[in-house]
Amino acid sequence: MRVNCVGAIVFDAAGRLLLIKRGHPPGMGLWSLPGGRLEPGESDEAGVRREVLEETGLRVEVGRLAGTVDRPGPGGVTYVIRDYLATVSGGTPTPGDDAADVRWCARDDLARLPLSEGLLESLTGWGVLPPG
Repeated sequence: MRVNCVGAIVFDAAGRLLLIKRGHPPGMGLWSLPGGRLEPGESDEAGVRREVLEETGLRVEVGRLAGTVDRPGPGGVTYVIRDYLATVSGGTPTPGDDAADVRWCARDDLARLPLSEGLLESLTGWGVLPPG
């Protein structure tokens, strides 16, 4: 079974990437982009806005699709994740929903944090990371 998911690639004015620490499986304890499953009938744009608000307390404007990845899930599920560029339009970063923590990360931080599998490689391959 394929499950449609979305994620947000959000940078602050200093070029730091917004990451959340997953508070629940899959990926509990790993740092990842804010995002999750789409609700029935929900558009990608609406899903990105909802997930970012639920997990980080931030409101965002959704931009272009950066890339898509397939990730295995439990019980033979495949998560089809479409990651979009987004910009903050309001709010204060506060962990919520299934996020245990939220933070802005400089490029150097990405090499030191336990990231979700394939995250750094995908962002690099899509050319969306600032030079570091």
